[in-house]
This record gives sequence, C-alpha cells and structure tokens, in this order.
Amino acid sequence: MNEREHDETTRPAVSPPRTAPDAAPPPAGLRRELPAEVPAGIPARTPAPAEEDAPKPPPGLTGRQRLAAGLWPPRVTRAQLIVALLLFGLGFGLAVQVASNSDTDSALRGARQEDLVRILDELDDRTERLEDEKQGLEKQRDELENSSDQAEEARRQTIEKERQLGVLAGSVAAQGPGITMTVEDTKGTVEADMLLDAIQELRAAGAEAIQVNGVRVVAGTYLTDSGNGVGVDGNKITAPYRFKVIGKSQDLEPALNIPGGVVQTLEKEQATVTVAQSTKIIVDALRAVKRPDYARSSSQ
Repeated sequence: MNEREHDETTRPAVSPPRTAPDAAPPPAGLRRELPAEVPAGIPARTPAPAEEDAPKPPPGLTGRQRLAAGLWPPRVTRAQLIVALLLFGLGFGLAVQVASNSDTDSALRGARQEDLVRILDELDDRTERLEDEKQGLEKQRDELENSSDQAEEARRQTIEKERQLGVLAGSVAAQGPGITMTVEDTKGTVEADMLLDAIQELRAAGAEAIQVNGVRVVAGTYLTDSGNGVGVDGNKITAPYRFKVIGKSQDLEPALNIPGGVVQTLEKEQATVTVAQSTKIIVDALRAVKRPDYARSSSQ
C-alpha cells in the first residue's frame, strides 16, 4: 500500500461542523429567555382571577378587627329591608293569634269535665234547634208550592205567623215547658246589669217568652237600677226576682249554671238562686203593641 492510499483510508468520511469564528453573542438588553418547558399532557396553571383581584386586608389588623370592619357599618339593601319588614309583620300576626288562642284555651282549661260536657251538649242543642227551624221553613215553602188552594194555605200560615210574632212581641199570652228561676237578694247587692245578663243568657239558650215579676220581657226591654230594686221598662220590681221562661228546659238550666255564668255571678254577690224545671210555664203578662214612628214595612 502506498502512502496516498493510506491517507484516504484513515481520513474520516464526514468532517465535524465548524462554528463560525466571527459569530458574536447577542447584545445586552435584547436577550429574551424562553419559558420553562412544560411536559406534555400537563396544562400550565394560571393564577385564578379571584386570587389576583381579591382585596388584601390592610396590614397591621388582627382577625377580630377585620371581622368588625366587615360587619360595620352594615350594608343593607332595599330588598333586604322589605323582606325584614314582611318577616316582622308575619311574626307579629302569629304572636297575636297565639295569644288570643291561649286566652280562649285558658278560660276552658280550668273548667271541670262535667262543665265541658255540658257546654258541648248546649252547642249541639243549639245546632239541632237551628236545623229544626230550617226544616220547618222548608216545609212551609213546600206546602205553599204543593197546596191545591194556595190562597187558603197562605192565610193559615199568616195567622200562625201572627201568633208567633205576638208571643215574641209580648202581645199574646203563652204557655209551654220551661223553667222558673228565683233570685233571693237579702243583702241588696243584685244590680240591673246582673239581671240583664241572665235575660241575655236565656235568650241565647233559646228562650221564647220571658216574664220577670209580672213584667213581660221583649226585644226592646231595658233594665235600670232603681233605689233598692230594679226598673224593667220603667216598672220598678223588688226582690225576690222571679223569672218565668218558656223554652227547652234541658238547654235553659245548663246555660245558667255554666262556669262563670249567671248563677255563679249572683252567688258571689251573696244572692240565692233557685232553678226549677216544669212541663208547663204560663207567661201571661202582656205588652201593648206600639206602632213605630218611622219604620214601615218594605212591602208597602
């Protein structure tokens, strides 16, 4: 092998790249650094806007001071004020309703079981009485519609209605079952308003005719205190006060004996009250029918 062939076999096939000797580094101030390389598949985390924009508390404040600064002065909107007023009104209404219900319940809470049963029976009797009256009116209507001689039936019902109104007005005597209540007032402590309460309680229990010491009680009856007695429509009466009442005795007597009712009120005034039931009570005191000065029938 000659010398030329030896040089060709030992020379490398590819010569390494040469760097340019005149390449200079970038001037200062113009160098830019590339961002750090992020591995594939992991998204770059950017700071949340809320964290950047969140106001930072002033330096030097404790946690309690920062809480107080956030609560005061209060920031109340118009909608919050309206909701607060509505809630206040609702609470006030509920409190009033609860208070009224508690007052009603407390009045019956102290009553005995027998008294509660009696009050319940009285309410049932009143309901039954109103139902009977309704059925009677419906029967009258059917008789007027189905009667062959409607004119004669109308006259008969008119006469019957006139008698009923005469009993209520006190111009006609009446008799029937009922009670007699006698009030002995030896101390002179019974006043007109106590007797008026008795009359009102009897009316509410279904009394159809009432007479007190020979004076007929009607819708316009008034009572006044008169010396050592009581005035009934201008007629003075004295003790003992005797009530003659026509009605259902099973309703009238319990109405007078309810807790806190007429009998207990009179007994607190040291009066003696006696109630007796009877199958026949006669109310014969009459009142003259007075023509009204201004009221006239709407049918005229």
